[in-house]
Amino acid sequence: MRGVRLIVLTALLFGAISYTAAAAVAPDTYTPTADSFDSANAPGSSHVASGTPSCTVNSDLSITCSAYVLGGVGHTNADVSLVASYSAIIDCNNPSAKNRNNPIESHTADFTVSNTATVTSSKNGQLRVPTRSASPFSAPQVCPNDSWVPEIRDGSLMLNGFLYTVTFDGFDNPYITIQAGTV
Repeated sequence: MRGVRLIVLTALLFGAISYTAAAAVAPDTYTPTADSFDSANAPGSSHVASGTPSCTVNSDLSITCSAYVLGGVGHTNADVSLVASYSAIIDCNNPSAKNRNNPIESHTADFTVSNTATVTSSKNGQLRVPTRSASPFSAPQVCPNDSWVPEIRDGSLMLNGFLYTVTFDGFDNPYITIQAGTV
C-alpha cells in the first residue's frame, strides 16, 4: 500500500509541475482570435487598414506588440495598453560582496509592467497604432534593505500573462483584445 501511495504522490507532483509550466506564457507570436475584435466598441466603420495587430513574446519574456493602422475611425482617439504579469525569484545581494551566487536574502515576487498611450486619429479617419512593449527588467524590484541590490534569479522568471487592448474614446470596453495567460 505504501508503494501505491508513493506512486500516486509522485504522479501528483509531476502533474503539478507540468500544470505550473503549462500555465506560463511561452515565447511565440500571439495574433487576434475570432473574439479579439468587438465592433460594438468602435466607431461605425472601424477596420484594420494596414498591418496586423499581434504581440510577440520574446525569448527573454519581454513583449512587443506590432504597429498597424486602423481606418474608418473618424476623429476618435484611442488608448492602446499593454499589461504584463510576471513572477520570479528576486535575489538580494550585498553590492560590495564578490560572490553573487550567495544572496543575502531571496524571495518570490509577482509584478506587473504596463505601457499605455493615447493615440490621436490623423487625417482621413485613420489611427496609426504605435508599437507597445513591456520588459520584466524595466520593473523596479525591491529588497528589504535599500542598500542591497535586487536581481531576478536566472531561470526563475515566468510570464504569467499579458493583455493588449485598444479602447476608443467614448467606449467602455476594448475594440481589440489580445490576451494570453492570466494578468
